[in-house]
Amino acid sequence: MRSFHLHLVSDATGETVTSVARACLVQFEGVQPIQHNWWLVRTQGQVERVIAGIEDNPGLVFFTLVDGAVRGLLEEACRHRGIPCISLLDPVMAGLSAFLGVEVTALPGRQYQLDAEYFRRIDAMQFTLSHDDGQLIELVDQADIVLVGVSRSSKTPTCMYLANRGLKCANYPLVPGVPLPPELERTKKPLVVGLTKDPKSLSDIRRARLRLLNQEEEADYAQFEKVKEEVQQARRLFSRLGWPVVDVTRRSIEEASAAIIQLYERHLEKRGVKAEGVPS
Repeated sequence: MRSFHLHLVSDATGETVTSVARACLVQFEGVQPIQHNWWLVRTQGQVERVIAGIEDNPGLVFFTLVDGAVRGLLEEACRHRGIPCISLLDPVMAGLSAFLGVEVTALPGRQYQLDAEYFRRIDAMQFTLSHDDGQLIELVDQADIVLVGVSRSSKTPTCMYLANRGLKCANYPLVPGVPLPPELERTKKPLVVGLTKDPKSLSDIRRARLRLLNQEEEADYAQFEKVKEEVQQARRLFSRLGWPVVDVTRRSIEEASAAIIQLYERHLEKRGVKAEGVPS
């Protein structure tokens, strides 16, 4: 395994540079970055500390800095030392500027200003937390999306990811022998999505969960045949109610959420509702 130092420098929270670096690095096998994070770098003093850190551990530098003076110091220092220094935003901003015919406004952290979109996400997060695991199911019509599935099918983490994109989400756990709430069965406004998972994978996850809780691993909850029956019953329910299904077996939370957002956009189109502000 080849290791190398990777410096991620941002004038904000580092979310963008981290996401891009991660997306690129997974395409390279046999490499292991030693990651150094430098966030909220907005002054000369702060960038000088970054440069000192790069000198101590020379390696590749990725940055998202929009202030010309601050990024100039970093670029000049890296150029002088022969260290690769890559701006991840330049190609995108240059393309946008050329297309729109508008100059770039270099304001660090501008994407995190407290605008309407920010408060929409906060509202969605609060709604999702209070409607987790079947809570307040009588208010299901207030949700944008409802996720339904058996235990350990990634309902809660997927809801939280979608809420961070500004979507009000609720989720309901399917429990053997417990009928579906009538409010959920008859709701039409929110998109209801059934989550499913490979029974073997689900059984293994449940066993690990029981082991963590120091409980009997051979309980019906984790037995493969019982889990398989649960999954089949859930699929029959989804089919009867006409709910779309997303299989999360080999999908990350992000991939499953992307599929759900696409379903939500089509759901809005069918209802004749403009999909303004829906994240892509």
